[in-house]
Amino acid sequence: MPYFTKLILFLLCLMVLVESRRPKRKRWTGQLEVSRPSHLDKKNLVDVTKIRRGKPQPLLRVEDHDFTMRPAFGGPAIPVGVDVQVESLDSISEVDMDFTMTLYLRHYWKDERLSFSSTSNKSMTFDGRLIKKIWVPDIFFVHSKRSFTHDTTTDNIMLRVFPDGHVLYSMRITVTAMCNMDFTHFPLDSQTCSLELESYAYTDEDLMLYWKNGDESLKTDEKISLSQFLIQKFHTTSRLAFYSSTGWYNRLYINFTLRRHIFFFLLQTYFPATLMVMLSWVSFWIDRRAVPARVSLGINTVLTMSTIITGVNASMPRVSYIKAVDIYLWVSFVFVFLSVLEYAAVNYLTTVQERQERKLREKFPCTCGMLHSRTMMLDGSYSESEANSLAGYPRSHILTEEERQDKIVVHLALSSESNSSRKKDLLKGQMGLRLFQNTHAIDKYSRVIFPASYIFFNLIYWSVLS
Repeated sequence: MPYFTKLILFLLCLMVLVESRRPKRKRWTGQLEVSRPSHLDKKNLVDVTKIRRGKPQPLLRVEDHDFTMRPAFGGPAIPVGVDVQVESLDSISEVDMDFTMTLYLRHYWKDERLSFSSTSNKSMTFDGRLIKKIWVPDIFFVHSKRSFTHDTTTDNIMLRVFPDGHVLYSMRITVTAMCNMDFTHFPLDSQTCSLELESYAYTDEDLMLYWKNGDESLKTDEKISLSQFLIQKFHTTSRLAFYSSTGWYNRLYINFTLRRHIFFFLLQTYFPATLMVMLSWVSFWIDRRAVPARVSLGINTVLTMSTIITGVNASMPRVSYIKAVDIYLWVSFVFVFLSVLEYAAVNYLTTVQERQERKLREKFPCTCGMLHSRTMMLDGSYSESEANSLAGYPRSHILTEEERQDKIVVHLALSSESNSSRKKDLLKGQMGLRLFQNTHAIDKYSRVIFPASYIFFNLIYWSVLS
């Protein structure tokens, strides 16, 4: 009995010992555990971002210097190189005379206060939070109206510091700046705009601003395009700008030349104006007695030309000089207006002619069959028998249609006892009638003169401006 008791106690102790040496199972929590190599000790793993107790040892000694002063303050001017990459030309506004551009602006300078010792990293990159703690160039855009730094998803600012103290400062900016445009040859014009960069506070004695790689400092995206303009070229220049109260400053220029596409204005302005002028010529083929038709056609073409001129000027700045498109539109307007005046002249001369005919018939009554007779050309509408009887021809003799188209021959018998003064009055009446006869001849001449003059004007216009 004591033997079995000792055996059971021994087995229980053995089981407890085995169970204590077995690894415990962990409850599943749904998270993956990363296994760490067995040869790495916790003491060898150092977290460089961990803030330790006591005085920190930062890699950049920002707190040890006064960054409100420029680098090498009191010495020569600090050189600041600049290069620009143009991302897009967003818009060109003729009314506001400005342009909007999105670009990457990069600055290069050396600040020995930011130098650090490093054996592994060639440079360190920071975001915009460090900008407020160090000195950066105070570059601004001259003649800018609006500008902002992009902040999606964070501020688009990058700062890269090299061990020897060289700094690269880059930002993504959209700026709207003024562009002095000359619309003398609009829409056959070319415009040259400039984006100007300059230090706001530091003169050329403190800060020397320059293009880092000359003309190679300006890069553009090949996909840049505008709907109304063809971008011909980008180039850079630099010069000194003087302010009477502060001094001389280095100023950098981003110049670009734009040439306007003419096809849009051909469709929207020139072709409609030309068609209105040609439409006004249709009235020359309409009968002069159709007063409502010719008057309504002339008025409609004049109003349409006025609408075209108003629409073009609404999209342009109110400049005090004459533009090329103004010359074309106003000359076209004059041609349309002259076609209306042409019919007014025809209608007036027709009325005068009819009045002269009535006076002559009253003054010189027809006495057919007298010995001494003279002929006079009159315009009127008579029947065939009346015309032949008035002319002294027998009814059997019929005049041809060509002879009776615009004039009839009336034999007015004059007495041989008439004095010389009466003969002079008769000759004056004959000359006046010949002048006013056939007023529709004005329409015939207009059918040739108006188109020929307008074609000649177009030849001169396009040869000079193109």
